[in-house]
Amino acid sequence: MERKVIQFTEPRVAKLITDELEAPKAGEIQVKVAVSSISSGTERANLIGDPNIAPGKGAGVTFPRTLGYSTSGTVTAVGEGVEELKVGDRVAMMWTIHASYVNIPAKYAFKLPDSVSFEDAALFHISIFPMAAIRKCRFEMGEPAIVMGLGVLGLMGIKLLRMAGAAPIIAVDPNPQKREVALKNGADYALDPYAPDFAATAKKLTNGGAKVGIEVTGIGAGLDGILDCMARFGRVALLGCTRNKDFTIDYYRKVHFPGITLVGAHTDARPRQESHEGWWTQADDMKAAVKLTEMGRLKLTELVEEVHSPEEATEVYTRLANEPSFPMVQFDWRLLK
Repeated sequence: MERKVIQFTEPRVAKLITDELEAPKAGEIQVKVAVSSISSGTERANLIGDPNIAPGKGAGVTFPRTLGYSTSGTVTAVGEGVEELKVGDRVAMMWTIHASYVNIPAKYAFKLPDSVSFEDAALFHISIFPMAAIRKCRFEMGEPAIVMGLGVLGLMGIKLLRMAGAAPIIAVDPNPQKREVALKNGADYALDPYAPDFAATAKKLTNGGAKVGIEVTGIGAGLDGILDCMARFGRVALLGCTRNKDFTIDYYRKVHFPGITLVGAHTDARPRQESHEGWWTQADDMKAAVKLTEMGRLKLTELVEEVHSPEEATEVYTRLANEPSFPMVQFDWRLLK
C-alpha cells in the first residue's frame, strides 16, 4: 500500500514523499497515524546532520533519513502472533516515524482508553524521557527542583515535577517567552541564566539550593549554571543530549566537594525487562503516562503551540533548522488531502 512519509532528503531539507508499506510481519501491527509530535532537539540534530547523533554506533550521518518517534493512531492490521491488540484499537506508540501509516512491533504500542485523545497520546513517548530523569534523581515530595532549558523536554519536566510535588520549581531559559510558558504550566519562578544574580537568586528561592536539577540544554554552560544552583548532595540528571564534549566544569568545587550526583538520563539508559525503584522500563513509563492522563492528572496538550498538516513539513522543518527557539509542534495526519 502507498503511504505518505516526511523524509529528510538532505541536510536542512524535509519533504513529504510517497513510498510503499508492506503488510505487518509476525509480531507487528500496522497503524493509521492520527497525530505525530516533533521532538525538536533530536530532530534538529538529525535534520542538520549533526555528526554526534549516535556516538559509538558507527553509522555516520547519511541521507535520506526519517524520524519522528512519538505518535498515535488506530490499528488497521495485525501480524501473526499478535494477541494483545486488534484492528480498531486506538494506540500510543514509541519509536515510529512521521508517516501516514507505520508498521511497528506490537510491544511498542499501548492501548488507549476512549477518554485519552490522540493529541495527548502522541506526546507520551517524549514525556517519558523527563519522567525517567526525575525517577533517576530519586525525587521526593516537597524537594525544590530546577529545570535548565525550556524546550519540549524541559516544559514536560516542569509539568511532571509539579504533579509529583516539587516545591518550589524554578524554570530557567534565556527566552522570556519560554519562561512565561513555564510559569503557566507549573513553574513557581522563571529565571534568565544570563542575569548577573542568577545563581544567588535561585539559591535564595530554594532556601539554599535545589535538591533536584534537570539539565536539558545539553551544553557545558547549562550544566555549569545548574551546578551553581544546587544544594549540598543535590542530584542532577543530564537529560539534554550532551553531543558537544567540550565541557569546562570546575568539578572539584561544583561536583566533588558538595557531593553532587550526576545521572546520565538518556532514554535508552533503562532496564530492558523489569522496572525497579527509580529505574523503570520504557513500557512501564508509557503505561504510567496513559494512566495519569486518563485520570486527569497529566495534560500534555496544554504545551502544544502549533498544529500543522504534514503537507507543511518543508516549511516547518526549515524553521526548525534555522530558529534558535522552536515551539512545540504536532502534525495532524487527518488533515492530509
